[in-house]
Amino acid sequence: MKKRIGTAFILAIILMLPVSNKISFCGEERNVFDIIKVDAAITPAVSNYIVKAIARSHDEGSSGIVILLDTPGGLDLAMRDIVKELLNPPLPVIVFVYPSGARSASAGVMITMSAPIAAMAPGTNIGAAHPVAIGGGKMDETMASKVENDAVAYIRGIAQQRMRNADWAEKAVRESVSIPATEALNLNVIDVIASDIKDLLIKVDGTTVRLSSGDIVLNSKNAAINTVQMGFRDRILVAISNPNIAYLLMMIGLAGLYFEFANPGAILPGVVGGISLVLAFFAMQTLPVNYAGIVLIIFGIILFIAEIKIISHGMLSVAGVISLVLGSVMLFESSSPAIRVSFGVIIPTIGFMAFFFAMVVTLAVKAQREKPVTGIEGMIGREGVAITDVQQDGKVLVRGEYWNASSRDFIGEGQPVRVLDGKGLKLEVEKI
Repeated sequence: MKKRIGTAFILAIILMLPVSNKISFCGEERNVFDIIKVDAAITPAVSNYIVKAIARSHDEGSSGIVILLDTPGGLDLAMRDIVKELLNPPLPVIVFVYPSGARSASAGVMITMSAPIAAMAPGTNIGAAHPVAIGGGKMDETMASKVENDAVAYIRGIAQQRMRNADWAEKAVRESVSIPATEALNLNVIDVIASDIKDLLIKVDGTTVRLSSGDIVLNSKNAAINTVQMGFRDRILVAISNPNIAYLLMMIGLAGLYFEFANPGAILPGVVGGISLVLAFFAMQTLPVNYAGIVLIIFGIILFIAEIKIISHGMLSVAGVISLVLGSVMLFESSSPAIRVSFGVIIPTIGFMAFFFAMVVTLAVKAQREKPVTGIEGMIGREGVAITDVQQDGKVLVRGEYWNASSRDFIGEGQPVRVLDGKGLKLEVEKI
């Protein structure tokens, strides 16, 4: 019993010791480098993923982390959060523009140049960091100058801190220059060109890296590689943070709820619409939303609904389509085309929505114009035959049913009649 208690106590002590992310092979301890992949526009969801991944690698005792980067750019605020983390890293961080064919454009330039070690694969490119007007429009000269000078000062500061080519960095902003990997290495924009991750770790072995806690020399030549997959939650956040996905979710949500309200009890459209809208609004928390765009989209749908009640000969529907188009274009404000809804998504979506609402409106108007088939209203205009003499009172047979009836003129038994009106269970008829 004492032995068992002693063994349990020792195991408890071992489990309480800090976990080290190092692997031992035949008595030789090997360092471990974590690998994460970022191949999307830089949004708050991506920024949060990178910052958390760096913190997790540090907490688990990894020797470093490699960020495989392929991005067209993204949001300024999200990019700055990543840059702040890379300029004050708790462990060695390598930003590797990989694989061949990948790019580090716009915000990606700032991220790559701020990394303690910047690397590229053959066949990749970096550059084109000139700021674009919000929403894709054209800024006035004074504002354009302010934005450009701010970006230049920011990237020059990053380059100088990392002892990289500040003059080229300024050209990337002012002139939108873009260069391939070999030229980036020659111009001291990056530190190394590597064909793959193993080649990268071999080439950076022995490099001195400045961390927030001091300088450290990399021992990466024989390091083990630990590929860290993006978690399910992060994958969902990154996916719905795509402005095209967020836009589609919102349109599906609005269409689903409209269909549910127009046809109470359908259930499925309402459920799908509600879930889609919740996901869309969640995604919009991480995107630069222009609320005027949302209002225009909702107003467009209201115009489609109004077409059912108001005879406008299609003018309300045309106005609804115009409102949807303007709202879709204005929905996201961003200095990067990567954070705006693509016209390749807007045009078919607007076309589908217009067709959907046009069909609903047509069916609704058709239903309104159809003659009632039930109740007293459904009897008006129907033809039958007098079962008895009819004037103040009498009986008629209409649609296979016996009704009490009255008439302004005398109608003899057996004569054909037509229903003019009705009240309660008594019809007013006339002789045909």
